[in-house]
Amino acid sequence: MTAEGFELGLNSFGEVATDGDRILSDAETVRLLVDEARLAESVGLDVFSVGEHYREGHTDSATPVLLAAMATATDRIRLGTSVTVLSTNDPVRLYHEFATLDAVSNGRAQIVLGRASATESFPLFGYDLADYERLFEEKLDLFVRLQRDESVTWSGTVRSPLVAQRLHPRMRAGGIPTWIGVGGSPNSVIRAARYGLPLMLAIIGGRPQRFAGHVDLYLRALEQVGHPVQPIGQHSLGLVADTDEEAVETWWRYWQPVVAQLAEERGFYKPDRRRYEAEIDHGALFVGSPETVARKIATVARDLRLSRFDLKYDIMHLPREARARTIELLGSEVAPRVRELLAKEPTHV
Repeated sequence: MTAEGFELGLNSFGEVATDGDRILSDAETVRLLVDEARLAESVGLDVFSVGEHYREGHTDSATPVLLAAMATATDRIRLGTSVTVLSTNDPVRLYHEFATLDAVSNGRAQIVLGRASATESFPLFGYDLADYERLFEEKLDLFVRLQRDESVTWSGTVRSPLVAQRLHPRMRAGGIPTWIGVGGSPNSVIRAARYGLPLMLAIIGGRPQRFAGHVDLYLRALEQVGHPVQPIGQHSLGLVADTDEEAVETWWRYWQPVVAQLAEERGFYKPDRRRYEAEIDHGALFVGSPETVARKIATVARDLRLSRFDLKYDIMHLPREARARTIELLGSEVAPRVRELLAKEPTHV
């Protein structure tokens, strides 16, 4: 991937923002996200992605609807998901939704499919966690077939069969860009390669370079099954501010309570200042001034042979001004600096 072709984007989980001392309503946050997609396009970012969650304080539960609203407010920026929980979605319905989004946006739709690290959607929609692997494997097979084949005859164990089914509206030939999101499972890496789909690494803690083995495995697996090299992306959390000090202090204030809650729920490490600063120095938090963040992105892009980097910029109750400043600086200063650094020493893909 050349420096000019390197993509930078934003990920949102629809987390509720604040305005001064006031917590925005869910509806206000939804409208803010549309405004932020418009801002991201105006500063030259490549992609705006939204997740799929069913937790208190998140407003991204109807992602295709939200992305369609963004499509009508923008002209160029590509629109997709930071994760779509395929296991608890119906592939036929997803095809209809994203074919419609692709039509509305004039070919700008894409999707990242994942098995789910947060599992609230399983009981919500009546699925059994015991079927975690089977649900994803069968539904991925069907979703890929629906995109790649003109008509589909398919049968499995997780939904009713299809016989010579042709869906409408039709997607573009070959379907939309469809990435597989991976949080660390080698099996998921191999699955992405087997289908010839791009790989999105969700790296939310620890040194990103520890995923280098996953990248090697993915490229070897692509070669073994005869697929051409596919893009590799990274999703990580962070904030950009005018100075390192401002960024570090702002993110700590809002990141610490979120991680403390997750530590209670999932057994993560409890956040302390030492671990936090270590994550910024050499871990998976991209927090700092434009120069600091640009240098860190360029480093991991080389080490992991990335062609895309997405910053997850929103976190619970982060002020809307800090969110907007991150977007502005990522597009106007970080992105051109990353491409400048990569032009001097490009990635190896």
